[in-house]
Amino acid sequence: MSKIYVKEGQVSELYPIGLRLEGLRVLVVGGGAVATRRVPALLAAGADVVLVAPSLTPALHDLAAAGRVRWLDRTFEPGDVDGAWLVQVAVDDPVAAAAVSDAARERRVFCVRADDRHAATAWTPAVARHGQVTVAVLGGGDPRRAMAIRDGIRAGLTDGTLNAPPAPSTGGAVALVGSGPGDPELITVRGRRLLAAAEVVVADRLVPGLLLDELRPEVELVDASKIPYGPSRTQSEINRILVERAKEGKFVVRLKGGDPYLFGRGGEELIACVEAGIPVTVVPGVTSALAVPAAAGIPVTHRGVAHELVVVSGHVAPDHPQSLVDWPALARLRGTMCVLMGLKNLPAITATLLAHGKPASTPAAVVQEGTTGAQRVVRGRLDTIAEQVAEAQLRPPAIVVLGDVVGVLGDLGHLDRF
Repeated sequence: MSKIYVKEGQVSELYPIGLRLEGLRVLVVGGGAVATRRVPALLAAGADVVLVAPSLTPALHDLAAAGRVRWLDRTFEPGDVDGAWLVQVAVDDPVAAAAVSDAARERRVFCVRADDRHAATAWTPAVARHGQVTVAVLGGGDPRRAMAIRDGIRAGLTDGTLNAPPAPSTGGAVALVGSGPGDPELITVRGRRLLAAAEVVVADRLVPGLLLDELRPEVELVDASKIPYGPSRTQSEINRILVERAKEGKFVVRLKGGDPYLFGRGGEELIACVEAGIPVTVVPGVTSALAVPAAAGIPVTHRGVAHELVVVSGHVAPDHPQSLVDWPALARLRGTMCVLMGLKNLPAITATLLAHGKPASTPAAVVQEGTTGAQRVVRGRLDTIAEQVAEAQLRPPAIVVLGDVVGVLGDLGHLDRF
């Protein structure tokens, strides 16, 4: 078993314990990088954090300015330990650190030392958090061993190979989860965790297939694919499925490409669930409007080039009576325009922008299936891009990007895969 060597040289077994620090005072001595790493977890635990240091990192200074921590702008004094339930020593001066741990020992307060674990009365483990599950690993004094084991456990919890059953609930619930733009690794950590806990998954066509391959065999998969310009399940039917499965007491994940609230009808699904009395969690996703251009080497904003970014739905043609887009106003903008679902109407969109004065030389790019192995990019100008896309036979899903940012990085910005 792991052992800790206390100051007197005696060998003691470690006694692992979880501390409930809400509302309790925790003293942190030091304002550098170590303190910057430790303080957020203490705040997340609800601790009343007191920082003692003559200077702070910018991150800690911001926390102090916001009133989230109390900052004593000076060096440590033994009386600072009075009233504390836990002390964290985050200085690299052994003499100063010893003075803090000695004061803590005299007052019978547990003390963690970043500089010398053998002189400490408590150790901080390598920690992984997975929803309501917290994993803490002590590696017998070897931080790298503890972190390696922690990372292995966290990976297993994240991808579902290590089963962590969700907390029991009194009824069903729905989570609207954005799966990202196409690369399965771009789903958020929270999104992957909820997906691993799902009993029913209602998935769109744009959801990365590898995420579905990871589902447990007993999970019900409902294909809610919406093929562009082809057969689709109506939104009302999708809403009905979400509500019915949740009323059966199941945990339902509505897995959507990109972000649920960016042209994803997530708001409609939330309304349907709330009206039916179903608890709903919304997990934002990495939107294709930003990620796909980035994968093609296009920063949608760049200092000195673009001070504005507009995301437009192009699924309705500019001259259609149901169009809500002010295309003449967009033609006057000087920044970046990202058009989603606009491939079919690209000729009409470019013609409308040109007719209302947008320069024909405006750089343009269309990215098909961005962030995936099937990604293709066509670059041109506003007056030629529609013809180029037709010649290249690009197909949905694709993002159209218009603006000077299209060529600002040249060949430097393409997505590297690791």
